[in-house]
Parts: sequence; C-alpha cells; structure tokens
Amino acid sequence: MTTQQKKSSTRQGFKTGEAIVYPAHGVGTITAIEEQEVAGMKLELFVIDFEKDKMRLKVPVTKAVAIGMRKLSETDFVDRALKVVQGKARVKRTMWSRRAQEYDQKINSGDLISIAEVVRDLYRAEHQPEQSYSERQLYEAALDRMAREIAAVNKMSETEAVRLVEVNLAKGPKRGKTVEEEDTHEEEEEAA
Repeated sequence: MTTQQKKSSTRQGFKTGEAIVYPAHGVGTITAIEEQEVAGMKLELFVIDFEKDKMRLKVPVTKAVAIGMRKLSETDFVDRALKVVQGKARVKRTMWSRRAQEYDQKINSGDLISIAEVVRDLYRAEHQPEQSYSERQLYEAALDRMAREIAAVNKMSETEAVRLVEVNLAKGPKRGKTVEEEDTHEEEEEAA
C-alpha cells in the first residue's frame, strides 16, 4: 500500500486547508489529498484532521458527498440555527431511550438546524429541574458540535461561540423571566 501526496488541491469542490463538516465528527480541516493504492486500485483520499479530538480521518474522495461531508454553513444559516435555540422546547412524550436515539441521530447528522433543535430541547436554565446524566451528555455533545461550527463560520473562539448559543438560549420563552416571576410570587405569598 503506497501513499503519495497529490499536487492538485481541489476535489469534489473541497480543497486542502478548508474547514468542512463531517457528519459523525463535526468540524475538521482537509490537510491533504492523498493517493493510495489499495488492493491494486488507486484511491484518492481526503485527509481530514479534527484538532480538538486529536483525530485524523481518511475519506475516499468519491464517497465524501454521499457520506454527507459538507462545507461550513453560511452565516445566514448560522443565524437560523441560533433562532431555533430561542424557540420553545419540543419534547415528545416517548420513552427516553427512543428520544435519546433520535437526539443522537440528529447530532450525528451534521445538519446544524437538527443539532440546534437538540440543544434547544435539552437545555435547562438554572431554575429548571436537573438533567439526567445521559441528557446532559447529549446536550453537551450537541452544544459542542454547534459551537464548533459557529466558531469556524464566525471566526471566533469556541468559548465565544458557546456564549453566543447560551445568550440565544436565554432569549427563549419563559427562560429569562421565570426566576423573576417566581421571586414575585414568593413575595406576594409572604405578604398575604
């Protein structure tokens, strides 16, 4: 099995040095396009590095689009995703195991809007009941995936991107107001 770097840096509309989204892993960077010989056949591969996960992936050029690899979202699409997290949580009345599976599929779909829906649905403000361990894990995975793409698109740090998502989550219905409303009700009850 021999490997050699390709001179040309563009394949299937993707080029070396470009940040992309790979469905199962999130934002990565194409570091090279290699040619490998596998079982006597030449195969072109994108070499994708996921710096945060310290992982390298080699994806056949011909399969990249079918797998769901895509360019980073446009800024207006990021704005749409941030609007989604401001919405009212939609939690189905199905068993947690089934919902968890659906959330996991959305996170690994690579679709920013689907990931934003998971963030919205699993978000808990300070005054809301605690999340279970598995809810927290899925929420953090979705938030991390969303923040990484927003950071790459808006050229900001991941910490700033997480803060941006949290600010938008706080704008959601009954999220910012509830604490104050509860305080007001308690004062009225004490006065009575």
